[in-house]
Parts: sequence; structure tokens; C-alpha cells
Amino acid sequence: MNISEIERKLFEMQDVRYRDFSSSLMPDVNKDRVIGVRTPELRLLAKNLARECPDVVLGMSLPEKYFEEDNLRGFVIAELKDYDRVVAELDKFLPFVDNWATCDMLRPKLFRNRRYSERLESDACRWLSDSRPFVCRFGIGMLMTHFLDDGFCESHLHLVGSVDNPHYYVRMMVAWYFATALAKQYAYAIRYIEANKLPVWTHNKSIQKAVESRRVSLEHKAYLRTLRR
Repeated sequence: MNISEIERKLFEMQDVRYRDFSSSLMPDVNKDRVIGVRTPELRLLAKNLARECPDVVLGMSLPEKYFEEDNLRGFVIAELKDYDRVVAELDKFLPFVDNWATCDMLRPKLFRNRRYSERLESDACRWLSDSRPFVCRFGIGMLMTHFLDDGFCESHLHLVGSVDNPHYYVRMMVAWYFATALAKQYAYAIRYIEANKLPVWTHNKSIQKAVESRRVSLEHKAYLRTLRR
């Protein structure tokens, strides 16, 4: 399958009503860039392309024309089996990511393998230090997804808490990270919240998300409410 055939396939999968709905959730994405392909169908196509012709997808020029082409690339990257190739493709692609949806669906399967934990931790910290908002958001997301359980390190709280990027979707990801940390590593995260180290907006948003979470106990939620600023 070549690039023009991939684009034609995407339009064959188009759902106009879904396009209108998904566009409403992504105000930063021009509606003309959205074809309207449902995510499960796009994932299935990506899985087939990753097996048959990954280099065709990964060789498409950046920036890509359509939102679904971005996501298709991300899903193909997620299927790659070589760590160095995954990181190289991410480093090529991430600077062109311009919305939260594409950023948050980037979840390489290889990153679940604990044998790569040390390398992933280093790369995640490199990404979160980037000034480009969605590169930074992706790095925070990797620490949240892969290092709030067995691989948790208290220094990660300070790394994420010290991210100085005013972009809304970065601040939201910082809040999401701390809300998840309050669910998974409460003893450590609560000390950071108690110390008022986060900016007021991020501090309060972290508490809000934690209070809304089913993973945080009622007792902890009650205490968190007293820490609002």
C-alpha cells in the first residue's frame, strides 16, 4: 500500500458525524484536517500497516495533512519492536504534534517492557524538559504511565512539579500527573501538595482531579479539600 492508497482508505472509513463530534473536542485542530475515522478502526489499520509496510507510513512527510494520518503514524510507532527505532521515530514526530489527542494516544507497547525502564526514564525526562508543549506533555505522560508504580522515584515529583511551561495542556498534564500520584503514591505526593510547591492553578486542579478519582479514598479526599488555595 502506498501513501495515496492509505489516504484513500482513510476516506473510505470516514464517519462524518464522528468527525463533527471529535472536532468539537479539539478546538485547536482545524476541522478541515479531520477526516472522521473512529479510533478502533484506525488502530486496526495501523496494526496491519505496521506488519506489512511500516516504512511507508513512517516515511510520510511531516507535517501531515490530516489528523488521522498523524494518529496512524503514532499507532504504527506503537507497534515497533526496536527501542532505538521507537525513540528515533518519536523524536522525529513529536515536534509536529499540535493537539492533546494525538499526544495522549502515543503509547508505544515496547515501553511496557521493564528491561527498557532505565532508558525510558532518561528519555521521558528529556522530553518533559522540552519547551515545545506537546513534547513536554508526552514526557510527563510517560512518567505518569510507566513510573508511578514499581518504577516510582520521588525525584520524579520534583521534575514534573518544576516544569515551567505556561501552555494550558502542559499545566493540565502536570495536574493529571499529581492527581494520579495521589492515587498511587499518596504518602509521597501529599507531602509535595502540602508544601504548596505547585502554582496555585495547578495545585487546585491536581486536588480537583484527585477528588474526582475513584482511586483516592474518601478520607484522603476530605483532607485534600482542606488544602485548596
